[in-house]
Amino acid sequence: MAEEYKVQLEVFEGPLDLLLYLIRKEEVDIYDIPIERITTQYVQYIDLMRMLDLNVAGDFLVMAATLMMIKSRMLLPVEERPAVEEEEEDDPRWDLVRQLVEYKKFKDAAIFLEGLEGERDGIFGREGEHLTLEVKPDLALHDVSLFDLLTVFNDALKKVSQEDLREIFAERFSVSDKIEAIGQRLKREDRFPFAALFSEMASRHEIVCTFLAVLELIRQRQIRAVQDHPFGEILVTRGDVE
Repeated sequence: MAEEYKVQLEVFEGPLDLLLYLIRKEEVDIYDIPIERITTQYVQYIDLMRMLDLNVAGDFLVMAATLMMIKSRMLLPVEERPAVEEEEEDDPRWDLVRQLVEYKKFKDAAIFLEGLEGERDGIFGREGEHLTLEVKPDLALHDVSLFDLLTVFNDALKKVSQEDLREIFAERFSVSDKIEAIGQRLKREDRFPFAALFSEMASRHEIVCTFLAVLELIRQRQIRAVQDHPFGEILVTRGDVE
């Protein structure tokens, strides 16, 4: 990139979050993970984060090495696999599956409790009266994860993967330019599809700057990226700070 710009998010999901995201995205059984496909995609997401100069924690790289080891062991016939502890099952994936299942239990419980808290925040009782509260549509929208955003970003990059004259002679952009442009758009529109930000772009440099601008605005709570169901269309809306 032409400029130094690192984005540090307040909440940064970990390697198990990424694996669970890929398992849901690919609609595969958590107890029968297609390790080769998931490993390939996992490494692609790490490459995207490193390309963007995001602060990739060492845990992501440790998990990548673990996936590679599992993948290599599964390529060998059972009788040729390296000797391991007696307690370990024949399937090299099983220890990872146990970690994922346990982590998912705690994650689901946290989401459930957070949902209950949100419901209680919207209830106001008055003695002797029954109140009917109108549920606003926005309450059904949920903030997306970094990995959801990276998926759209990767799709946009693939569309301009082949360098052409438009890329060579493209106007140079900065993250600050894109922060201003997104702010101006939100003054005209209450919300718009996240993917629409990249629809007319022919330059990888412009796409990267735009994506970093979105991450920075999310970090500052100037905007939110939301969707009404998992893997649904991502919308950009105004954030908590005016």
